[in-house]
Amino acid sequence: MPLFKKNIFGQYIFVKRWIIRTIGWITYLRFKFLYKQDIQGAEIFKELRDKNVLIVSNHQTYFADVSYFLIVIHSALNNRPNKLSSLGPFNPKKHNIYYIAAEETMKSGFLPKLLALSGAVTVQRSWRANGENVRRKVSKKDTENIDKALQDGWVITFPQGTTSPYAQGRVGTSIMIKNHKPIVVPIVIDGFRRSFDKKGLKTKKRKSTLKIRVKDPLDINYEDTVENILKQVMEAIEQSPEHDFMETVNKKEAVE
Repeated sequence: MPLFKKNIFGQYIFVKRWIIRTIGWITYLRFKFLYKQDIQGAEIFKELRDKNVLIVSNHQTYFADVSYFLIVIHSALNNRPNKLSSLGPFNPKKHNIYYIAAEETMKSGFLPKLLALSGAVTVQRSWRANGENVRRKVSKKDTENIDKALQDGWVITFPQGTTSPYAQGRVGTSIMIKNHKPIVVPIVIDGFRRSFDKKGLKTKKRKSTLKIRVKDPLDINYEDTVENILKQVMEAIEQSPEHDFMETVNKKEAVE
């Protein structure tokens, strides 16, 4: 690979690899020695095609989730599936992995701006800005950038667009699926909310378990309605109203 090769967004790939190695190594040490790991199904990443793959997941912190995903993915691509391997951040195999993030979040400080260079596709939230509920049109440029990222590689997205559990999914995810017909890989995570603060930068509870379960790609009827596709996605990442109800029941039974 030429040293000064750029990706589709005009960013130098060697800079992206350097950030993944540097920040990734620091976060790897933090994840590895401060927390327990429970990783399942990551061998799937070795079987996926190179482009047009959409990874969907629930969301618990701003930054820790994505950092963990990237290490798990690169560990699997280095033949260390279901392990948090030092080879993950040290030898990032795939440079065309992107993740969708709120523009205001990635511009909130020096570290977020640096992390954005590791593969963030920033978007303006159409429903929230600066902690306030808003209503504005979806940016055409944002949509085009997400389209470009999918055409070039893998995209990680959080359909709820928030760290609040069981929040309603955003229809933009299902529109993206209908338009591009990607392989859709659902991921369910747990433990990040109790382990970190909301941003995922400060430690809350050490020795807790970080869980990630990578499920088989969804069997999607791309001709179905956006509502039904979104429902299928939300059920797969276990954030549907039915899962919320069952969790409430289980907590009540545990107390009794």
